[in-house]
Amino acid sequence: MAKLYFNFATMNAGKSTMLLQASYNYQERGMHTMLFTAAFDDRAGERNIASRIGLEQMANTFDEDSDLFADVEARLEKSPLHCVFVDEAQFLSDEQVWQLGRVVDRMGVPVMCYGLRTDFQGKLFPGSQALLAIADELREVRTICRCGRKATMVVRLGPDGKVAHDGEQVEIGGNDKYVSLCRQHWEEEMGRQSAEDLIGFSKS
Repeated sequence: MAKLYFNFATMNAGKSTMLLQASYNYQERGMHTMLFTAAFDDRAGERNIASRIGLEQMANTFDEDSDLFADVEARLEKSPLHCVFVDEAQFLSDEQVWQLGRVVDRMGVPVMCYGLRTDFQGKLFPGSQALLAIADELREVRTICRCGRKATMVVRLGPDGKVAHDGEQVEIGGNDKYVSLCRQHWEEEMGRQSAEDLIGFSKS
């Protein structure tokens, strides 16, 4: 039975690598996949999904006006389709997530979404919020903080290299702009709790 999956993580956890590997596994068996990525994220080149370890594949793009159900329907009219993959799924709109749900429910095609859960201020992205609400299966892709614990948050670095405390929710960047941290160190970096306070608490 087809399902809607949401694979979520912080930055640099290997989400794109997992997507490309999964798509390759389908293709290796003679099956057909359809890939989507956000139109405005062209760090890897226009219409391209690339991982940090060198894997890459061309993809369709989506923006705020895209109808993903119609796009998949049009593809199915031309050739078989066995799985849809969506990179940067946090940038989907609420309605686009529902469109992907209809791809699963009405076309019987599984959809695997990969993206961030929260932004640099610890707030859910619209696409991630919708996926957390309606996806059939949620899978966490883990990476680690500088302390060795699981990283669940991310901070954004400003032009001066210091942690930014405010700004627009969406600002494209990679290792040069974002750092994944555990919740404790994210709070420290965001000024929500000082290191001294934490030390004092641990001694009490």
